[in-house]
Amino acid sequence: MRRIHLALPLLLALSPPGIAAAQVTPTAEFSTERLAQHVRTLGSDAFEGRSPATAGETKTVAYLTEQFAKAGLQPGGDLKDGKRQWTQSVPLLRSEFAAAPHIAMTVGGRAVPLTQGNEIAARAPLTGDKALMLNKVPLVFAGYGVKAAERGWDDFKGQDLKGKVLVVLVNDPDFEGGEGQFGGKAMTYYGRWTYKYEEGARQGAAGVLVIHETEPASYGWATVKNSNTNAMFDIVRQNPRGEHPPLEGWIQRDLAAQLFAASRTSFEAMKAAARRKDFKPVSLNATLDLHGNAKTEVITSSNVVGILPGRTRPDETVIYTGHWDHLGIGQPDAKGDRIYNGAIDNGTGIAHMIEQARAFARGPRPERSVVFLAVTAEEKGLLGSEYYASNPLYPLGKTAGVINTDVMGVLGPARDFSVRGNQKFGLLDLLVEEAAKRGRRYTPDPRAGAGSFYRSDHFTLAKVGVPAMSFAPGDDLVNGGTARGLAWRKNYDATMYHQPADEFAPDWDYSGMAQDAELLHAVGLRLANSRDWPNWSSDSEFRAVRDRSAAEREQSAPQAQPLPAAPADKAGERG
Repeated sequence: MRRIHLALPLLLALSPPGIAAAQVTPTAEFSTERLAQHVRTLGSDAFEGRSPATAGETKTVAYLTEQFAKAGLQPGGDLKDGKRQWTQSVPLLRSEFAAAPHIAMTVGGRAVPLTQGNEIAARAPLTGDKALMLNKVPLVFAGYGVKAAERGWDDFKGQDLKGKVLVVLVNDPDFEGGEGQFGGKAMTYYGRWTYKYEEGARQGAAGVLVIHETEPASYGWATVKNSNTNAMFDIVRQNPRGEHPPLEGWIQRDLAAQLFAASRTSFEAMKAAARRKDFKPVSLNATLDLHGNAKTEVITSSNVVGILPGRTRPDETVIYTGHWDHLGIGQPDAKGDRIYNGAIDNGTGIAHMIEQARAFARGPRPERSVVFLAVTAEEKGLLGSEYYASNPLYPLGKTAGVINTDVMGVLGPARDFSVRGNQKFGLLDLLVEEAAKRGRRYTPDPRAGAGSFYRSDHFTLAKVGVPAMSFAPGDDLVNGGTARGLAWRKNYDATMYHQPADEFAPDWDYSGMAQDAELLHAVGLRLANSRDWPNWSSDSEFRAVRDRSAAEREQSAPQAQPLPAAPADKAGERG
């Protein structure tokens, strides 16, 4: 069995503000064979793409529960009869079209039939309605669909858009020019399709259609189709229409160009106009008909949760997160494959979490508790982590940090590493410092324009103030450098991301993932043995909410009796 085994310095010479240096950082071992086996299992056809509310979920939850127990964790989920369970129940609204919806537009007086998944990808309604019936609804171009008072921006200009379908551009107004009111090339939350749907609901719109373009979206139409034409999910909301307009969906750029041409303008002219602060909504010479019946139900999915209680401060936590779900069974690809295995996304992140749990359980018990949270329904909008953020099992104010892994490297070791987004916070400082001791450098997110910070489960915890990061493997590979790393990423985005081709390959090299796991172990262990509380930078949008929970952290935690470390693995006992 191949292991990555790295001894570390005993004393840190430097420490970033707010983080005290740990005196000892013990060695951690990670087996490449174990990592590969988890990815092979979770990414197999037997798990049917791991979609919530399917047989694939049942198998996945059972596998994670078994592996967490074998690793040496204790159940860390819901309380039942005074005992923790292995899962946190997550009620979700599930909605799916009973049959392909009838969709058509009238453009410039001419009927234009549309096919679900081709020119348009309409999502099953998440308003709780069992039917989506739109008849001759007017279309209005609403620029980027942004209303941001703090940036002096309003694409709506007070117009009454109730009952209309808004057509909006993906990303935010700075993407094309690289500068402006939205911080330049890096996407803000205003650029995310989730925000655009939310704002459409606030405007009282009958629907929002996002215009797809590969570069500003950061993925191709195949990803849009595969992610939006199957079953949709949302957390159960008291007022779902406050978050969702009746119609949510995407359209191809070519269809948008037809809409603009019929309105005596052009796609290029409208896109240029939308980048200006004085933009006003433009009524289009087009209407939309959409008729579809939806099967809706409230189902219960599960976050899987394991814990190692802290030795002296068990009420303080460090959390490792990752999503276990993928897209399940969907439309066939060109080869007829209908299973969206998600071996990389996110079988790799969950494999890391299982082995991270094993590493912690085999070592001395940390002062703080370490929680391992495998969340559901990330692919449906970060829903499992959003539910946890709203219904935390452990106090958010006393959560020292969250380390998320979503898509790990399978090409061997890298000289660099990154995190999703360009936010500044003490947890990142700690990661950079630990990596430097290992001869690795931090590369700022090369895809900040893709809004990567808002596309993984750490974001929902950041919104409630918890310092949270999502680790990203480096592109500067020891074997092949950045040329090989970037070529892999380009191919992955084009041919594998949210497609059936994301399948296990026997020639993947897990030594880089083991290297990354050792780094993330050192960061988590140092934080778990620290009395410090990382925070966001003073200008961060998450700083204020974190500061409001400061009183929780200032209270002295009760001293608990030391807990014994879990025994080391014995052959045949821990898988």
